[in-house]
Parts: sequence; C-alpha cells; structure tokens
Amino acid sequence: MAKLYFRYGTMNSGKSIEVLRVAHNYEEQGKKVLLFTSVVDDRFGVGKVASRIGMQKNAIVVDDQLDMIKMAREEQPNCILVDEAQFLNKKQVGQLIDIVDDLNIPVIAYGLRADFLGQLFEGSNALIAVADTIEEIKTVCWYCDKKAIMNMRCKDGDPVFHGEQIQIGGNESYVPVCRKCYAARRKQALAGS
Repeated sequence: MAKLYFRYGTMNSGKSIEVLRVAHNYEEQGKKVLLFTSVVDDRFGVGKVASRIGMQKNAIVVDDQLDMIKMAREEQPNCILVDEAQFLNKKQVGQLIDIVDDLNIPVIAYGLRADFLGQLFEGSNALIAVADTIEEIKTVCWYCDKKAIMNMRCKDGDPVFHGEQIQIGGNESYVPVCRKCYAARRKQALAGS
C-alpha cells in the first residue's frame, strides 16, 4: 500500500540532494519517477531540482494549472518525488493524497517545515496534518553544534526578522540555526533597533 511521506529539514540540510539520490536509485533500477518542483523556486532556473554540491535534474513545474493526478494516471510512475513542498497549497497537497490513496503510487515530498520567523508554510502545514510518515532531515546549527531546527534569514551577514514569508535564496540569504542561537540573535537585533 502506497504512503505519503513528508521529509522536512532546514535550509542546507541536504533535502535536494536526497531527492536527487532517491530519483537516481529508482531510475537505476529501471523504474519510472515523476519529479516535481514548485514554480516559486527559481534559484537554479524554473523546473530544476539542484543541490548546492552541483548535481541537478529537470523536474515538472507545479503551478496552479498542473493536474498532478492526471499526469500520474497517464504516466503510471513507480514513485513521485516533490522538492520544495513547502510552497504547495492545500489543493495541491490534496492531489498528492489522491495519487497515494486512489492510484496507489507512493509520494515523497521534501521541504522546509517553517519560514524564517518560525511560521509553518501552507504546504508544510497541510503535509504535517495528512502525511502517513513524517521524517526530519537533520543538520547542525551554523553557530554551535546543536541540531538546527530554524531557518534564519540574513542580509549582508546580519540576521533579519521581518519581511515577506517567501524570499528565494540560498547560503547568501539563510543559515540553519538551533532555537537557542536563533533567540540570541533575535534578541540582539531587537536590542539594536
């Protein structure tokens, strides 16, 4: 029986390399994978799943017009992988549920749990609510050796604690941090303003 998996982690935890690794493993066995990514993330070009270590693969762009159920029904993949799943909306997560439950195709969605202010993204919130299995991809804090659980937005190396929820960026814009280091830097920033 197929399941819906949500694998989340902070920025720089290796989510995209994991997506590429899983896709490679399926394809190496002669199995078919549908790889989806959000239209929102254009860091490496729209429709690209790319890792910071240089690996990349073309993906199907998820936007409001894409019918993932129809595509899955027509393509009959062995597995569906979704990168940047935090950017999905509830309706799109509903499509993933239907793919798992009605078409019996496993779906593994990868993404951030929360934004730079610690607020859940719509897609992550929906996936946490309905996924059969929720797994954390771990990494360490930028400033200490504790487990990173937060994404801290930075501008010119300084922490930023205001702005729009979505700002596409990589190492130049975000660092993974533990809750304690996040709180300490937030306190310093508020004291300085």
